[in-house]
Amino acid sequence: MPTILADSFTASLAKLTNDEQKQAKLTAFDLQTDPNRPGLQMHRIDASKDPNFWSVRVNRDIRIIIHKSGDSVMLAYVDHHDDAYKWAERRRIETHPRTGALQIVEVRERVEEIALRPELPPQTELPFQVTPPPAANDLPLFASLSAEDVLSIGVPPDWVADVRDASEETFFALAGHLPQEAAEALLDYAATGTLKEPAPADTAPLEHPDAQRRFRILEGHEELAAALDQPFEKWAVFLHPSQRALVERDFSGPVRVIGSAGTGKTVVALHRVARILRQDPIARVLLTTFSEPLAAALNHKLRVLLADEPALKERVVTSSFQRSAAELFSLITGRRPYIISPDQVRTLLREAAEVSGLARYTPQFLLSEWQHVVDAWQIGTEEAYAAVPRMGRKNRLGAKQREELWAVFSAVREQIRAKAMMTESDLFTAVADHFQSRGDKPYTHIVVDEAQDLGVAELRFLQAIVPPQPDALFFAGDIGQRIFQQPFSWKGLGVDIRGRSFTLKVNYRTSHQIRRMADRLLPANVRDVDGEEDQRKGTVSVFDGVDPTLVLAPTQQDETVAAAAFLERLLSDGIGLNEIGMFCRSNQELPRVAQAAELAGIETTSSLAGRNAKEAVLIGTMHLAKGLEFRAVLILACDEGVLPLSSRIEDVADEFELDEVVATERQLLYVAATRARDHLFISAVAPGSEFLEDFLQN
Repeated sequence: MPTILADSFTASLAKLTNDEQKQAKLTAFDLQTDPNRPGLQMHRIDASKDPNFWSVRVNRDIRIIIHKSGDSVMLAYVDHHDDAYKWAERRRIETHPRTGALQIVEVRERVEEIALRPELPPQTELPFQVTPPPAANDLPLFASLSAEDVLSIGVPPDWVADVRDASEETFFALAGHLPQEAAEALLDYAATGTLKEPAPADTAPLEHPDAQRRFRILEGHEELAAALDQPFEKWAVFLHPSQRALVERDFSGPVRVIGSAGTGKTVVALHRVARILRQDPIARVLLTTFSEPLAAALNHKLRVLLADEPALKERVVTSSFQRSAAELFSLITGRRPYIISPDQVRTLLREAAEVSGLARYTPQFLLSEWQHVVDAWQIGTEEAYAAVPRMGRKNRLGAKQREELWAVFSAVREQIRAKAMMTESDLFTAVADHFQSRGDKPYTHIVVDEAQDLGVAELRFLQAIVPPQPDALFFAGDIGQRIFQQPFSWKGLGVDIRGRSFTLKVNYRTSHQIRRMADRLLPANVRDVDGEEDQRKGTVSVFDGVDPTLVLAPTQQDETVAAAAFLERLLSDGIGLNEIGMFCRSNQELPRVAQAAELAGIETTSSLAGRNAKEAVLIGTMHLAKGLEFRAVLILACDEGVLPLSSRIEDVADEFELDEVVATERQLLYVAATRARDHLFISAVAPGSEFLEDFLQN
């Protein structure tokens, strides 16, 4: 008899204690083996509107709710006795009359009242004012939609009237009672004014794309164990239809998936890897990103996703851009690469300029020209330097100036080689040159996460180590989260994703309130150099939350008191230390973060390994937050002169670079803020960063 796993079961299972979870899983395995065995103590839930709901005893207090229909058993919910029965009594499982998808529907008549958004807890008493969030609109959101319109997107018939009466103030409380696809479609309509009806699906109710995101048919104990035992997000099992379409589709060339923070780009990347491995028995895949900590996180998630297919994992290498290149370099040459540091390059540039008598060129300009032009594009001759387009840069150089500057840059190149060292770009170029014309490539496919932080040399490297086949390159990233690299033309390097760039719009990680505030930092649309556009307008979150707290304190001590009070409230609400992150712009502000944690009396760690080893709040710079997720995030010291960082502003070489620095600093704050799921605290000492003004816009 097939066992069907509902996402409501995995979500409720996660809320139990570890011992309760273990007992519930053992009972689930027994159910899968023989759902009719007498020892399971199964009882029909007579008060339910759905006659197919039954309870199964786990222990004296815990009950599993199953749905028995025909020859299948669905694991629907698990909780303490009274709460489990209440859940089943208020729900039914049925096929929607318009969409044809199988749904778990809450019975409207059993819901006495749709509550308004809960009142926010009062702010802790502080000696200064905390800026209130903008007020919500109480006008009807969906009055212009007909009942048939509302039905067409999957709203159950007995909830249609509530939807048409809902305002912004009441909708998020209502959305929690609706099937996810209906809530998402309504959110999209509220954001864009366009109702996107789903395409007809001529499938069985359980095979409908909307049903596929919340139900999974499991075969055997191993697959059930993989679905229940791993500490992995539900999306590892339940894909949204828009994500599934990108995972399963064949493309005629390189593909890019973009979208704002929390929309599941990494989800798609991981499932894409799994799909490649299953379809191609000789595929060798590189799953890569910009840092080793993020690569380690990807490796863990992929291992969970492929838990029941361990042989597939053996054909995947997961590592950062630089480590991937370094390992291939060692295979090619038999020696390890020695990478010169940015500080060493800065010293060499200064010394070469002094020797050449070119002190009129500032150290800032020389370093910028080296990083963004000469080294990035791997310029090797004076003729190439004279011809290279200096994209967007305001400083126009004449022939005499380029000749003078090349004397400096060529001297630096000679010094680096004399030390038997190389830059990161040199490393990528050396490996790319080796494999460019060779037929035997180290990988058949490459999947890139956080692709917005690829540089010129990295992209050339990735392109060179896979064969020129249509599905070889798959990129996932967010143009709005670019914090390391200046923009450049991918098409100019032969990676043309035009017509194969897709934007995800549904945010699963971040509450509506946090996403809405963070989005104010970025423009509604972000366009890359090749003209591809990330249309950020219309992105919606699938759950409601509390408004972020924004503190503009008179002194650092006042800021510390406010942050400590916020931390204490989080702990009193049951949020664990490992679910909290505290960040600031640079190492110089870290003592302020540590002081707030110390005042709250909590353990902290500054490393990801330390966070995994003990219960502690992770503290660090905003760059450390990249790619991580927390229930609560505190961002301190967002002061004037700190954000944007004054030392970066001082290193600016021209107006174009100033614009880029300010943009990446703004994007860095966006990255840190969108690591939060439920709670966000941002603070500064008055007057605060200029970016904080964006948060207060309606």
